[in-house]
Amino acid sequence: MHCGMNMLGVFCVRACSGLVGFRAATRIQRLHCFSGITAAQIDEEVAKLLALKAQLGDDGKHQFVLKTAKGTRDYNPKQMAIREKVFNTIISCFKRHGAETIDTPVFELKETLTGKYGEDSKLIYDLKDQGGELLSLRYDLTVPFARYLAMNKITNIKRYHIAKVYRRDNPAMTRGRYREFYQCDFDIAGQYDAMIPDAECLKIVYEILSELELGDFRIKVNDRRILDGMFAVCGVPDDKFRTICSTVDKLDKMPWEDVKKEMVNEKGLSEEAADLIGGYVSMQGGMDLAERLLQDQKLSQSKQACAGLSDIKLLFSYLQLFQVTDKVVFDLSLARGLDYYTGIIYEAVLTQAGMAPVTNEAQNGANAEESVSVGSVAGGGRYDGLVGMFDPKGRKVPCVGVSIGIERVFSIMEQKAEALAEKVRTTEVQVMVASAQKNLLEERLRLVSELWNAGIKAEVMYKKNPKLLSQLQHCEESGIPLVAILGEQELKDGVVKLRVVATREEVDISRAELIAEIKKRTSVA
Repeated sequence: MHCGMNMLGVFCVRACSGLVGFRAATRIQRLHCFSGITAAQIDEEVAKLLALKAQLGDDGKHQFVLKTAKGTRDYNPKQMAIREKVFNTIISCFKRHGAETIDTPVFELKETLTGKYGEDSKLIYDLKDQGGELLSLRYDLTVPFARYLAMNKITNIKRYHIAKVYRRDNPAMTRGRYREFYQCDFDIAGQYDAMIPDAECLKIVYEILSELELGDFRIKVNDRRILDGMFAVCGVPDDKFRTICSTVDKLDKMPWEDVKKEMVNEKGLSEEAADLIGGYVSMQGGMDLAERLLQDQKLSQSKQACAGLSDIKLLFSYLQLFQVTDKVVFDLSLARGLDYYTGIIYEAVLTQAGMAPVTNEAQNGANAEESVSVGSVAGGGRYDGLVGMFDPKGRKVPCVGVSIGIERVFSIMEQKAEALAEKVRTTEVQVMVASAQKNLLEERLRLVSELWNAGIKAEVMYKKNPKLLSQLQHCEESGIPLVAILGEQELKDGVVKLRVVATREEVDISRAELIAEIKKRTSVA
């Protein structure tokens, strides 16, 4: 009987799809629970299942919703044009500072990624076992970079890497937080004198944010050694350093009262220790604050805190030479939750109206989602121990780097373009090859081919006899600056009528000089 019922189950599930298939399986399971089922009862159940199938129509196709997966998005040509402009600005800065580029796989062995991100490890996307390897999508570009260095025995490199990363996060699309997004990383690996590479990373952040014209910003800096020393003198147990650090890292999103509550109620820290931490994390300043803390009765008891404070002083002396101290602040509340940081850490946030850091009032307000900012737009730090985690002999390669939050930057640039009603060009076409009369398709194709061969960005309408007005309107709508117009008279005279779309000025140019004239007018070398 069970064999017969199993065959019936296969028949029913194959016969029905979608919701009906599910109901079929459920009914068969129910039938399995009873013995002595008659043929008439089986026929009755089959009839019900076929009736359900009929409700879906003859083909039984399942209806699906056309949408992108949660936490992802499509980009239209206008958005991509803005995005490419941002990428080009960032890449040119990275290259200006002498970086070369690499690429790594979009997924890594799961063991490569686990244990490197602290509490954020729960956000790693694990993949289904496909033949013996347990894999995960990369969470950032830093851990794969460290694996790459160890695997290839590289001890010195200045590299940038722009690629997609994945986080099983709760997305907030309006704030530029996604599950799939690009990161733009710049890192310096190698044994160098203290704080020189670190200062250059901060200079790069300063240059990029200034060039993108996102508005006023500030770069917060701190040091993991200062944090650890502060935790130690405040009475935090050693085994709670990293978890308390992750809580302190939430100070840019939560008021101190909530952070303290999490430390005490959820992390088991004493109220006294939490209050001592609260006294320190409210401090901000520059080199003067570092000097003052070196004299602090409690903090000066920690050797590692003193080492961190001395490096902060040195860092600020280099930042003065780089002329960026007007935007940099030493902020003891900055923690950055990732486990692999060992020294200097930093984060850039926008400070202009409408994009200020999250305030307590915004947190508590009814329209919190509308009033909060996009958060930090860059962050990074020193991670001297990460490469050693992958090296078989534990050899360390000191590293420092920065990551630009490209999605958040892009969100701001897009909003800015919309607010200013900017016309964004989505192509780079320099000239449209047009005709003023009929039956000149072959001549247009011949000329556009000449322009392409000369490296000029050109296009032609895909019609045999397009109207001249339609061709000119296309140029105005697309922002194409020049039109090369062919007519029977121009062909006889061996010239092309070159029209400037913006001014409607027209001039006859000899065919032999056309390419040079177009290049001159479009500033193409």
